[in-house]
Amino acid sequence: MKKFLQKIKFEEWKAWIYLAPAVALLLVFTVWPIINTLRMAFWEDYSIMKELGGTLGNEFGLKNFEKVIKYRGFIDCLKNTMLLTVLTVPISTILALVIAVCLNAIKPLQRFLQTIFFLPYVTNSIAIGMVFEAMFNIVGFGTSNPSYGIINNILGVFGADPINWINAGSGYWQNIAVLTIYIVWNALPFKILILLGGLQSVNKQYYDAAKIDSTPRLRVFTKITVPLLSPMIAYVVITGFIGGFKEYSSIVGIFGDDMQAVGGESLNTMVGYIYDALGNQEGRASAAALILFAIIFVVTMINMYVSKKKTHY
Repeated sequence: MKKFLQKIKFEEWKAWIYLAPAVALLLVFTVWPIINTLRMAFWEDYSIMKELGGTLGNEFGLKNFEKVIKYRGFIDCLKNTMLLTVLTVPISTILALVIAVCLNAIKPLQRFLQTIFFLPYVTNSIAIGMVFEAMFNIVGFGTSNPSYGIINNILGVFGADPINWINAGSGYWQNIAVLTIYIVWNALPFKILILLGGLQSVNKQYYDAAKIDSTPRLRVFTKITVPLLSPMIAYVVITGFIGGFKEYSSIVGIFGDDMQAVGGESLNTMVGYIYDALGNQEGRASAAALILFAIIFVVTMINMYVSKKKTHY
């Protein structure tokens, strides 16, 4: 018995030794940054330079949060973040569901098409943003002989006038339309992969019974496919909202570091504001990060509450 207990103890220590590198990395790069963010957020007027110079006070409070909320661009950042999230998540989820159903019905080229649809997920988002910028751009805008991008050329084929999507003087809603198209396109691969995996695990007996009853395809989709996929749909919706609130790289890829068209309205988001404040206002950046976390947490809890009632397991 004593030898058995010693063996168990040795096995336990051996497991901790194997886990030690991962635990150490987790503590250094995840746990400590979270603790430090909380510390900086509540430390009034926190700045790394002040702390290194020994001029930082010892006052703790909500001053950083007040400055973030009173910042004149905060509402714009929050508005842009909310708008992009509300627009892109439903559109991308519905499109991903339709594409996944279509892919599941195409057996010969299914693997090839899956690879094609998954390519954007493994491509750098900044590079994709630059490609989209070229597609919507008007080279030589304002001159007598401008060169239009592929999108305006396609519109010209159908007799429509060119639209100033992202150049100087373009409207806010034109900019939002470009960002929505890009974010939806970039979000599709992951959602298609999840939903297609769910479709392939559905028991075929449900569809066989529907065929015997000559059930219309639309009814099969709404009464069989969607309910059986509801756990996966809930998952992609929740992760979509989380990703939407963290949107940043797509805007930089298309509009650059200024995050706006020349002379246009700012398209900055909450994450963009956090990055901007990291230079010399780390306390405000930490406070903004906690505010963003609180928003994401509340929205996620609401999504989970709603999905719990609508999800069929």
